[in-house]
Amino acid sequence: MEDVGWASSAAARTIMQGNRSRDTRPELAVRRAVHRLGLRYRVAHRPLQNLRRSADLVFPRVKVAVFVDGCFWHGCPEHYRAPASHADFWRDKLAANRARDHETTELLRLQNWVALRFWTHEDPFLIAEEIRCVVEQRRRALADHHAPSAKGS
Repeated sequence: MEDVGWASSAAARTIMQGNRSRDTRPELAVRRAVHRLGLRYRVAHRPLQNLRRSADLVFPRVKVAVFVDGCFWHGCPEHYRAPASHADFWRDKLAANRARDHETTELLRLQNWVALRFWTHEDPFLIAEEIRCVVEQRRRALADHHAPSAKGS
């Protein structure tokens, strides 16, 4: 058998290499739904320039970063099933992914960003509505912050 490194077989390796890191079907569905609501955003963009991590959708002015997490790669409690082959590798890989997700969310929060995380199996229209609500809330807060205050007499 050919040595394929981390994959259990050459076929598994081919399938895994075909997995996209961006522009997945669920991500595209969310982007279309958000766009239909009139919101504009950056795609696969780093919210924090000094951090080598990008969000799926980014609203820089209002500091909102959206992540559409895959059930397998991020360990969805509803759908994740651990592979039988290379169990130790996948357990460690998933734990590292979850830890990185948590760290990313915390680093964004510390810089006054909102990180929204969704699973790929969630309804894209409901995700888009939640994104719209958060973005509009942040826009209002930003506008209130920048509005001239009324001086009392």
